[in-house]
Amino acid sequence: MTVAQATTDDGTLELTITVPWNDVQSTFDAVVSDTTKKTEIPGFRKGKAPQKLIEDKLDETKIYEEVLQRLIPKLYNDAIKQAGVRPLISPKIELKEATKNKDWIIIARTCQRPKATVGDYKKAVGETKAKKIWTPGEEKKKEKKPSLDVVLKALLSVIMVDIPKLLIEHEVNRLLSELIDQTKQLGLTVEQYLASTGRNAQSVRTEYEEQAKRTLMLEFGLEEVADKEGILVSDDDIDTVIKTAKTDDERKGLERERYYLVSILRRQKTIDFLSSL
Repeated sequence: MTVAQATTDDGTLELTITVPWNDVQSTFDAVVSDTTKKTEIPGFRKGKAPQKLIEDKLDETKIYEEVLQRLIPKLYNDAIKQAGVRPLISPKIELKEATKNKDWIIIARTCQRPKATVGDYKKAVGETKAKKIWTPGEEKKKEKKPSLDVVLKALLSVIMVDIPKLLIEHEVNRLLSELIDQTKQLGLTVEQYLASTGRNAQSVRTEYEEQAKRTLMLEFGLEEVADKEGILVSDDDIDTVIKTAKTDDERKGLERERYYLVSILRRQKTIDFLSSL
């Protein structure tokens, strides 16, 4: 197997994987063998019919579909290791060439974490406090921390990052999936729900695209600030959260999501840091 790596203008990572025909053939033979063992033909006991007779009755298209299902996960994992990349999302797979007795070409499209550049975030957040005007004669109140929305808006104003279209699309699809689940719980179709809110499919997608861009920009911006400020999450921080679990199943679930907890807690610590500026 060989892998060619390229990044498109919109930040999409393309891995072109060339699979030797011998690998395809051996997988094909394995699928046929497994299928033969499970196939029943009148006049023969299960798995005892002549293989040639069974092969003549097999749907070759379905066999090759199974070949791909077996090949692609391993090919993709080997490809990202060989290319030395760390994808953020599951790949979109394109079977570019699949001719019998010739090497196959598969293209996997995904994206890596983009590099965010953050400007003077301390100044940006600090200016949110300076904008509060005190009128003479009024009692000075104890200064409060700016609201979360104000802090994030200030941070957004100094973040510069090119987000891959594939990543935005992935986030939009996640939001749409949540919308479908929510409307089902309400006993409505998506169309009925949108009609009741005066929106349509296109306006919702546009709305979600903007939401996805904002969410992703903040995610990458907060990570950059955390790196600059050396903000870390300790084992004690994680254990404190896990101890809040109300049931044993909930605790086990949090344990399994330990890595995810780190990212959430680090993000919150960063927001707290910015709010205290």
